[in-house]
Amino acid sequence: MQISKNKKYQYLFFFILTIYTIFNGGNSNISIQINFILVSFLFLLCLKDKNYNLHLINFFKVNKKSIFIYTIFIFYLLFQIFPLPLEILKIFSPEKFKIIGKLDGEILNSSISLTPSDSFFQILNYITLLIIIFIIKMIFYTDRHKNRFYLFLSFLGFVTSIIAITFYLNGNPDIFIFKNSFFKNASTGFFINRTIFAVFLLFTLISSLEVLKNLDEYSSKKKNNFFLKIYVRLFVVFITIGIITSFSRIGNFLFLITILSYLFKEYYFNKTENSSFKYIIILILLLDILILGFYFGGSKIIDRFYFLNDEFAEIYSDNLSLSRIDIIKFSIIQLKNFLLFGYGTGGFEILFQINHSDLGIQYADHAHSDLFEFIGEFGVIGTILLLLSLLSFFICKNSYSFINLILMSYIIIILIFDFSMHIPLILLLLTIFLNLNKKKFN
Repeated sequence: MQISKNKKYQYLFFFILTIYTIFNGGNSNISIQINFILVSFLFLLCLKDKNYNLHLINFFKVNKKSIFIYTIFIFYLLFQIFPLPLEILKIFSPEKFKIIGKLDGEILNSSISLTPSDSFFQILNYITLLIIIFIIKMIFYTDRHKNRFYLFLSFLGFVTSIIAITFYLNGNPDIFIFKNSFFKNASTGFFINRTIFAVFLLFTLISSLEVLKNLDEYSSKKKNNFFLKIYVRLFVVFITIGIITSFSRIGNFLFLITILSYLFKEYYFNKTENSSFKYIIILILLLDILILGFYFGGSKIIDRFYFLNDEFAEIYSDNLSLSRIDIIKFSIIQLKNFLLFGYGTGGFEILFQINHSDLGIQYADHAHSDLFEFIGEFGVIGTILLLLSLLSFFICKNSYSFINLILMSYIIIILIFDFSMHIPLILLLLTIFLNLNKKKFN
């Protein structure tokens, strides 16, 4: 059986996503390098095809302003890691100049970034995102291609969930390079953090629900997808259990938003009668409540969604701690010190250690609020450049499809309360979904 050209390139793309997933969402400098090489290789392969080139040229014509501004943003990030004479550094980053002044030895040049090496790898990550968009526009240009992507991601979520649940039921032992012992009482799978795992599964859940919805529509056209429906429903069950047993408060809160949004849409906005899909949504809600109520205890049902209680309670505590709110407050306070040009991507950990050397081995490598960490990393200038590059997407009415509205609720909540968008895979999936789910998809 001969595989079509589109399938070959799409399967290569799926392989890259699998690599991202297996190695902690690509959240390491080594993974970023490997993924950059793989994505670049696939991009060069796609460029050899004339039809793909035409798709890319058309995308450039429509989005040339956004691409141009994003390119300026990349060069701005490179400027952050470029060594500057101290006299010039004092102008661009007075706070970094003060830090240099406290160090021993004669230092003639230094960059704006607090950690130039980490910033360099993050720049590779942002370049990879742009290349991914180019690839998506070249090889996924029909609804059939999009459904193939959804089916793959649904299967990937199923496999990841089974592995995560198996680890969890066996006490989350460390296996080879997979470190699961950080969260003994939660499912994390290939991911170190349970919230990142839950957010990843949310993308696979949306993919699964879209596959089921589309399969029901095809059934009305007398296409037989009986066994595929069974498989995807099984995928949904395990993905749901994976999200539940992550016990991520934000992850499960977003899970509830997702299910209720689909249920609301099916009952009030869907013009076609699609009873089986409605029953699946209701079943997920019942499964969620039954599993938590019967197996994990009824008290956890409320506790999972009351995810701000502990954080806000600690605001009034006089004890020095590393609570979520304490770290967020620290990141906000530091914004004024690095207001215009930031402290460089990946620099928060160094910034925290400089200001909290009294904590010893305790440290924070992220701000627990992507919003304030991004602003701190990029500075006002970098943030404005990034927002301008995204402006055309958000002012276009075709960008606001049902799925994209759900994703925007994810963006708001994660930006304020979590750090998942700093994980390459999560940012990658968000970029892919937002582009694939425009109302006019091509």
